[in-house]
Amino acid sequence: MELIIDSSNIEQIKELNELLTITGVTTNPTILTKSNREAMDVVKDLCEVLSEEQLLFIQTVQTSFEGIMEEAKMISSIRNKNISIRNKNMYVKIPVTHEGLRAIKECKKLGIHTLATAIYTADQAFLAAMNGAEYLAPYTNRMCNYGDGVQNVKDLIEMLRVNHMPAKVIAASFKNTYQVHELIKAGIQAVTVPCDVLYQMIDHPGTKIAVGEFSVNWQRAYNRNTLEK
Repeated sequence: MELIIDSSNIEQIKELNELLTITGVTTNPTILTKSNREAMDVVKDLCEVLSEEQLLFIQTVQTSFEGIMEEAKMISSIRNKNISIRNKNMYVKIPVTHEGLRAIKECKKLGIHTLATAIYTADQAFLAAMNGAEYLAPYTNRMCNYGDGVQNVKDLIEMLRVNHMPAKVIAASFKNTYQVHELIKAGIQAVTVPCDVLYQMIDHPGTKIAVGEFSVNWQRAYNRNTLEK
């Protein structure tokens, strides 16, 4: 499974990238605005933080087919000096609107890697996969406002499996660790998780208590805080 960070917080991304095995970083227009910086400056920093092997996902802002394609060509070449070269680890996020689905299909022809986003149903995602989207980002928590979001994502995983579709589900829009847990248990290919939820997955008060007990017992027995004298 691929574990991806859904954030533009450079410092937290750096820390989590050191702590965990991170496949890459996803952003969207809202996430980039939260940085209170010029968006492309943040993208530049992300390119520096991530290794060449890690994935970076940037979303288009324009909503017309022509505008999406213009930005898709630019985004796909961000990690290359030559704009005509598509970086294999640079992905364009495109919402599954009518114009977006058309653009995903065109990007497939041009060799531009895409992630279909703003997905609220398994059917939307499946159609995007048929158009050539390599990643599908269902909005898990938001889907819960319209039904069982977690189950809908599980349905999508099964739909792709039985139809032998190569697209990966990269579940997004998480608000708690339970949602992430359930989809990992279901065999999801990827999750993109906000920093705060990732920290909740890492940290547990019981672990801190246990480590404290180990230290106290060791200090009492040997009067030191190291394994050897």
